[in-house]
Amino acid sequence: MSTVCQRIPFFSLAGYLLGLFLLAQTVTGCDYARMTDDEAVNTYQTKLPAMPEHTVPVDGGIEKVRTSDPSDLANPLPFAESSIEQGRVDYGYFCVHCHGPKADGQGTVGQSFSPLPTDLMQDSVRIQTDGELFVKTSLGYKRCPPLAQTVAENDRWAIINYLRFLALSPRKQ
Repeated sequence: MSTVCQRIPFFSLAGYLLGLFLLAQTVTGCDYARMTDDEAVNTYQTKLPAMPEHTVPVDGGIEKVRTSDPSDLANPLPFAESSIEQGRVDYGYFCVHCHGPKADGQGTVGQSFSPLPTDLMQDSVRIQTDGELFVKTSLGYKRCPPLAQTVAENDRWAIINYLRFLALSPRKQ
């Protein structure tokens, strides 16, 4: 029993010294002063240059779509072959997956939806004004996502021209 008691102070001293050694290694191993000068830590201390007046738009853009009466929005693109072709390309990128190549709601991805995507050739869609279709395309409607942040404004108008062109074409069954 006395041999065990004699060893305890040795282990306590050894543990104490080991703890001091590890503490010293930890404290001297980090250069905290250098870390506070790191660009990653001080990212927001950089001053931005002064912005010239009238560089940030305060009207137009998506706010115009949100606040306007849809029937007052007019398509700025002429119903011409170039805008229809651009609309066909854009429709292929952004719409065909759900609405299908004939815009009849029979797209590959859309078949997994319940209810199915809208048939864009039905009368209830075709009688809407370009502005109404533009607002629904821009802000989203039902399951259709908003495309204002994804598709440029002129491309959204071109898609509407393409849909108008499809509506004039005879449907192939």
